[in-house]
Amino acid sequence: MKILIVLTSHSELGNTGEKTGFWIEEFASPYYVLADAGAIITIASPKGGQPPVDPKSELADAQTPSTIRFYKDEMAIEKVAYSMELSEIKYEDYDAVFYPGGHGPLWDLANDKDSIKLIEYFYNHQKPIAFVCHSPAALVNVSAENGQPLVKGKHLTGFSNTEEEAVGLTKVVPFLLEDKLKKLGAHYTNSNHWESYVQQDGLLITGQNPASSEAVAKLLLKTLRAKKTHHS
Repeated sequence: MKILIVLTSHSELGNTGEKTGFWIEEFASPYYVLADAGAIITIASPKGGQPPVDPKSELADAQTPSTIRFYKDEMAIEKVAYSMELSEIKYEDYDAVFYPGGHGPLWDLANDKDSIKLIEYFYNHQKPIAFVCHSPAALVNVSAENGQPLVKGKHLTGFSNTEEEAVGLTKVVPFLLEDKLKKLGAHYTNSNHWESYVQQDGLLITGQNPASSEAVAKLLLKTLRAKKTHHS
């Protein structure tokens, strides 16, 4: 199993002067779920190199067993530091793609042409695509083969309006993810704040928030394994 993980390259939290980036737990949990299952993981980002980390995800209350493991894992840290440029990725080399969240994707991955092309290719070639928290933002400009928004009519989730209110960033973000997905015709649902909640619609797997990241990765693994059995 070869899995691509796509991280944001965007570090500015709107015009607040604060920093954003990817959320460590939403990378670390899925990384270990997939790596421990034997997956070969490649990391990419729009600009390549070290993707920015959301400083809030480094605070004590955001840590989990996976993040603690990550901080001690020099190989994983190095892999992140030298992420490949998205434009250099050969789509056919991978079986699935996973997008961790953090606020960064709202700014760059939502509009990144390489990311949009990659998602369209994976989906159209029956490869599972998974997103958690804010990373479903990477879907908002992706089209299905019929030219309609890919998310139209799909059952999915993502960071909710009320969670965005709870972190006080509704006025800072370029758009509210829940509103945007609904506007595009998605069947958006969510659960309580900070509780694990995952939706699967065929090859599209989405999780609501950081607490959902492990469940999304497990579902991605299950989907990949089912596909393999189905094909072999």
